[in-house]
Amino acid sequence: MSEHLPVMAAEVVEFLVTRTNGDYVDCTVGAGGHARFILSNAPEGRLLGLDVDNEALASADARLAAFGERKELVKGNFSDLAYIADEHGFRDVDGVLFDLGFSSMQLDDPMRGFSYQREGPIDMRLDSEGATTAGALLARVNERDLAQIFFDFGEEKRARPIARSIVWARENGKLMTTFDLAAAVVATKPKNKTKTLSRVFQALRIAVNGELDSLRSGLAAAVDILKPGGRVVVISYHSLEDRIVKRHFVGCENPCTCPRDIPECVCGKKPTLKIVTRKIVRPRYAEVETNPRARAAKLRVAEKLERQN
Repeated sequence: MSEHLPVMAAEVVEFLVTRTNGDYVDCTVGAGGHARFILSNAPEGRLLGLDVDNEALASADARLAAFGERKELVKGNFSDLAYIADEHGFRDVDGVLFDLGFSSMQLDDPMRGFSYQREGPIDMRLDSEGATTAGALLARVNERDLAQIFFDFGEEKRARPIARSIVWARENGKLMTTFDLAAAVVATKPKNKTKTLSRVFQALRIAVNGELDSLRSGLAAAVDILKPGGRVVVISYHSLEDRIVKRHFVGCENPCTCPRDIPECVCGKKPTLKIVTRKIVRPRYAEVETNPRARAAKLRVAEKLERQN
């Protein structure tokens, strides 16, 4: 089995594993890299691993075989975390991890369609059994809505001309592969070709997989299933994800909706989290040198507070 380099593994263990006999949930188990570190550092603990990718689950199962019944792997989206955790006996857990990046295994497989550097079908589904591919999305969305996808999910300022070029390619039978899609983007002559292509492919991937809505649901469920003192650790890779995580943590720490001029709270909303990392934690220089894909990683941590009456 090839070497798998989980991002910021040491930091994940440091912040997440607070009890050696605790229960932990890896919401994006992938190839099992983080899960292996968690189980190794919690020798009496259990781990529930979730993923929507069948190939990733098979890889994780092989990588974690030595941990036997201490690990349980389930195909599922972390938007359904509350139901899955309850069904498998993981309530009042000690830690929940989200590593929101997609794996090298997915990126390097041209048939998955995630990379503009490899020719393949315009797929981009994290769950290969999912209903809608990026190609199907591009085939039906009009120019205006397509531009909105690039602006909202890729933060791409030149969304309109890019959408126009892609629609032209579609209507002229020149939008069949990832290389065709990349060519349509490059035809608009972006100043930074690499960044623009990354934004466009990111936007389509997010749209196809509903990633941001799933993240919001998953974060809410994570807070719910944590025991007091338990922690949620999130590694994100772009500003849209990080913004959602930051706002969720802040909202849970300061939920009061009362006007500022009222001397004391009357809304009755109580804090459920304490933010552990006031600033984002970034990977060490040595890790980035070894694993360049870790460069964009941003880690945030929050801790569940005691239940308040």
